[in-house]
Amino acid sequence: MATMDVTIPQVTRERSAFGTTLAHTAYLTGRKMHALARNPWVLAFSLVQPAVWLFLFGELFRRVIDIPGFRFGGSYLDYLIPGVVAMNAMSNNMWAGMAMIEEIERGTLNRFLVSPASRIGIMNATVAEQAVATSVQTLIILLLGLAGGAAYPGGVGGCVLLILASILVGVVFGALSNVTGMLLGSREAIIGVYTFFMLPLMFLSSAFIQTSLMPGWMQAIASRNPLNWVVQVGRSVLAANPDWGAVAVRCGGLLALAVGCVALSVVTFRSYAKNV
Repeated sequence: MATMDVTIPQVTRERSAFGTTLAHTAYLTGRKMHALARNPWVLAFSLVQPAVWLFLFGELFRRVIDIPGFRFGGSYLDYLIPGVVAMNAMSNNMWAGMAMIEEIERGTLNRFLVSPASRIGIMNATVAEQAVATSVQTLIILLLGLAGGAAYPGGVGGCVLLILASILVGVVFGALSNVTGMLLGSREAIIGVYTFFMLPLMFLSSAFIQTSLMPGWMQAIASRNPLNWVVQVGRSVLAANPDWGAVAVRCGGLLALAVGCVALSVVTFRSYAKNV
């Protein structure tokens, strides 16, 4: 009985802390969603670049599928869409640290730190906001592709899985951007990181051309590139006969990477909070 008397309050406190974290996450996410709803043009303008990639590149490189060894059953637009989804998720989330720096400079973040707000809830809200924005953008890109004549044999289920994969890679780069923002506190640093990683990761993937047509060293890098994992997952799930084994492995890798990056951002945030 003595053991039960000790254990029950501990479990109750753990549940209470977990419930508090969820409640604070929901409230802070709602705050960010209200801000996004007041500025929908931000979301709209962020789709200009992927639309250019989709239709300009889709038309410019449409004869690429005629290259010997380029094995793909659909049009080049069909081939390009998962790549554009992945690039958009990475590109937009790599700017997440800018919002973190803005909140630091305005003092908003510091006010939250002296409030009872859950530290984990503050970081989870950022992740949730990024996930919602990425989901909406990915859905719009898929609809634009459909309007442009793309075909999705994988159906709605394949589109949903591609959206989930884009969320995961968005969380990876969003969390790393937040880490950069908290550690360096400089917009220039985030711009530098964005410039350094964006184009190499984009072209060291199968976004524009199959990896089998790349030099060996590029194939080796592409196989370890999380952006390429999303592209390959998207091509597979949108096809008529997905390779579910490969999809599961790549999605598992993206999930593990996303959890690791979020954990790193939480540790960095706690370190920042101690020094405020």
